[in-house]
Amino acid sequence: MDVMLREIDDENRDAVLALSVAPGQRRFVGTVQGALDDAAAYPHANPWYRAVYAGGEPVGFVMLSWDVEPQPPDLIGPWFLWKLIIDESRQRLGYGAQAVRLVAELVQREGAAELLTSYVDADDGPAGFYARLGFEPTGEVDGDGEIIVRLPLTPGSRQPR
Repeated sequence: MDVMLREIDDENRDAVLALSVAPGQRRFVGTVQGALDDAAAYPHANPWYRAVYAGGEPVGFVMLSWDVEPQPPDLIGPWFLWKLIIDESRQRLGYGAQAVRLVAELVQREGAAELLTSYVDADDGPAGFYARLGFEPTGEVDGDGEIIVRLPLTPGSRQPR
């Protein structure tokens, strides 16, 4: 099923806010409302966010720091995948991977050479998901101790796998 990114508006806001990961995953990504609160609290991170749709229904949420001046360890960039939330009932269907592919293609068209993200180093964390998509560790950690990974975006390439 094709995935698309849509702006959040009055018509879909409640459905997007209702999206939730499994309880054990909340320590890794939080909630959509928490992400929107972060976006409001950190405007200098130039937050860009969209609902992830499949089959005409919201299945997730994605938020980036959009072309920012990096200020490590707290502001990573210039292109940083800040949040990726796929609803618990829609996980393991490929929507997260498709959403990351769309984001990678979008930022690459904007001139990004790489897409960065970070994750908590835990056995049940998202490290394997990002590795399967082609992200590789940078050797750095963010201000919260999360591992920073990068997806190289080379001109003319179709990333990620």
